Amino acid sequence: MDTVVPGRGVQAPYDGVSGLLTVTFYGVRGSTPCCDDTTRMFGGNTSCVLIEVPGAAPIICDMGTGLTYLGKDLLERDDIDTDAFRATMLVSHLHWDHIQGLPFFRPLLRPGAAVDLIGPPQEAGSLADAFAECISPPVFPVALTDLPGEITYRTLHEETTTIGPASVTAFPVRHVGPTNGYRIEAGTGSVVFICDHQQPEDGSLDVPVDVVDACRGADVLIHDTQYDAEEFVYRSNWGHCTPDFALELARQAGVKRLVMFHHDPSHDDQWIKDQRDRLQEMAGGDVEVLAAAEGTSMVSGA
Repeated sequence: MDTVVPGRGVQAPYDGVSGLLTVTFYGVRGSTPCCDDTTRMFGGNTSCVLIEVPGAAPIICDMGTGLTYLGKDLLERDDIDTDAFRATMLVSHLHWDHIQGLPFFRPLLRPGAAVDLIGPPQEAGSLADAFAECISPPVFPVALTDLPGEITYRTLHEETTTIGPASVTAFPVRHVGPTNGYRIEAGTGSVVFICDHQQPEDGSLDVPVDVVDACRGADVLIHDTQYDAEEFVYRSNWGHCTPDFALELARQAGVKRLVMFHHDPSHDDQWIKDQRDRLQEMAGGDVEVLAAAEGTSMVSGA
């Protein structure tokens, strides 16, 4: 059975049990960071999720502002060689809220560190060119090539790669610009990460068949739930979806657990709790519904 563990920070090192994936949330917001008394329960950093697999270097989904805190935690761990740091980063797409933590990732500020950055093919130029344009003067003080650590770039599109004992499958998701969803599997555990997903503009719950297939039978689905139905009417072409759309996907795919993600910065803790409770009532016993909160972890595949 999956378990959820409260508390900030990377969990203790694995004991070598095969088939376990640990998911820890470091950034759960979309669009822009937020911080006030009404958003403290779920957190205000933008998209960043750590996935740990026994025998593999850290796998990081998205590089929003939560990456700053993840980098700090990784450098404080006893089981990581900080002088020869390795990690894989899976970027969903290059909107600012999903990459703005990259130049603040502390391991990359150390010589000898190396990150394999995987993302969707770009409409023009390479993935490396796109990042260089986003993070360089005059919009940022230094270029990524000025960091002591090394970043290598590769695209993944409708295909599977291996990261240690884990398999990672990238699949296209409808959004504004090239966007990947990712399915990470190891042993008996499986996690799907879809942070930004365009619902049909008419507000219907017609989920693309290919996305259902990519999510089928997953233990955990981390999915965009940014707007309620009323908000969606005015933002129907902004690239996001409603909680009801996410639940429909989870149901059709036979997902065990849906994690609401990419919370709108205007939504306070109570809004998120109310939506979570409403979805759980709708789901009955078919799907367990949670809302992503910074510092919480869950174990899949046990």
